[in-house]
Amino acid sequence: MFLANATVFPPTTDAFGAGALGAGAPLIVLACGILALLVADMFTLGARTRGAIFLATLGGAASLLQASLELPSTLAFSGTFASGGVNSLWGLIFLASTGLAWAFGRGYYKRERAFLAEHDCLLLTACLGMLVMAGARDLIVFFIGLETLSVPLYILAAFRRARSDAVEAGLKYFILGAFAAALFLYGSALLYGATGTLSLPELRAAGLGTPLAAAGVALIAASLFFKTSVFPFHLWAPDVYQGSPTPVTILMATGTKAAAFAFLLHAAFLLPAAAAGVVAVTALVTMALGNLGALVQTNVKRMLAYSGVAHAGTVLLALAGALRGDPLQGADGGAPMQAVLFYMAAYAVTGAGAFGLLSLLEGDGDERLELSSMAGLADKRPFLAAGLSLFLLSLGGIPATGGFLGKYLVFAVLVRADMLAVAVVGVLLSVVALAYYLRIIVAMYMRPRPDDLLPPITRRAPAAIAAVLCAAGVIYLGCFPRVLLDFFP
Repeated sequence: MFLANATVFPPTTDAFGAGALGAGAPLIVLACGILALLVADMFTLGARTRGAIFLATLGGAASLLQASLELPSTLAFSGTFASGGVNSLWGLIFLASTGLAWAFGRGYYKRERAFLAEHDCLLLTACLGMLVMAGARDLIVFFIGLETLSVPLYILAAFRRARSDAVEAGLKYFILGAFAAALFLYGSALLYGATGTLSLPELRAAGLGTPLAAAGVALIAASLFFKTSVFPFHLWAPDVYQGSPTPVTILMATGTKAAAFAFLLHAAFLLPAAAAGVVAVTALVTMALGNLGALVQTNVKRMLAYSGVAHAGTVLLALAGALRGDPLQGADGGAPMQAVLFYMAAYAVTGAGAFGLLSLLEGDGDERLELSSMAGLADKRPFLAAGLSLFLLSLGGIPATGGFLGKYLVFAVLVRADMLAVAVVGVLLSVVALAYYLRIIVAMYMRPRPDDLLPPITRRAPAAIAAVLCAAGVIYLGCFPRVLLDFFP
């Protein structure tokens, strides 16, 4: 039995008129920004000019999305792309993730300074792909967005070309990403063979009761699980996160996951209600493996990578609740969409802040991110240690932080769906995560530093501003969650 009563797609559509122009306006702004950066590099304009172009591009796209927040969700381009309403909220999360990755990347690269224009173009291209993925209401459109996101990330993962671990991370991500893309295309082909369409609204109307359609849905789900690093497709995440430049890791951990989950929730009707148990078990196993993997790590960056796997499992629990008894209703998706969007917004600022501060601790070519190197950090870098502690506590779900409210909303979806046992196990697994977050805090505040040497922090202004904004976002979402929740009925 499928979620037949859910109505995710509004009846109003606009093929290629004014509504289509409004839906595509943020994408056009990003594309123009990419071209402007390339032209600026061709005429050898300075880094400040390129930075101004980058920020102006993000600001222009954000203003367009902000203006469409109050508009109802509508379908454009012959019903293949959605804009307005909750889609604009997702877009703002993607822009914020991209801006934070850019800010923490200022001054991060040493040997690659001559290629920073390409770096910024790739960041904007990846952001454009996220917007297409979240708004896609057709499997081909989603695939275009997926590749528009993935190809730049393959390059960015190996951007520190002089380091073998970065090249290895880029190669691993490319090979596994290509495999996931093939799964998605094969699954889409099976769905098309079973139903004769790739449009999500038409797939909903056609029904998916045949074995061929079920096989197609399974392959598509596997591809999306890879992008979100959900069990059993999570093993790439620690290696790729650790080897990639830390600012790029910010974008992988936040924006990429948010885009995949945004589409996954809109396509949740593809899964039968009977799959709720399987999804719940998959989510709990993902949480368990992520937390247990993080417990045995000594490298903090790798520890946070496993933590990201556990957070992906937590978000997946909201999908299980939607399938069981709290379906996605209305154009904005109802409680499950509300929970996932809030969770990913909180995780975007929290994860970006944590990884961003870690990037400040890295030396020129030598990483100083072992847990032992965190000893006594509060004495030498008190503000950095305080900020990192705040982000770790938010990741652990401590009250008065955005992370706590995100977890609460997810588990509330499970309780309303009469999945109390799953919610209890999920809460217990979330408590386990505090063990490795507190290990870092204890090392920073309660252990003496073995030496007095710390790498100088030379990139101050952009990273400091980004860190302050992340900290403010964590506290604001924890104390004033209505800023996002009021957009949902």
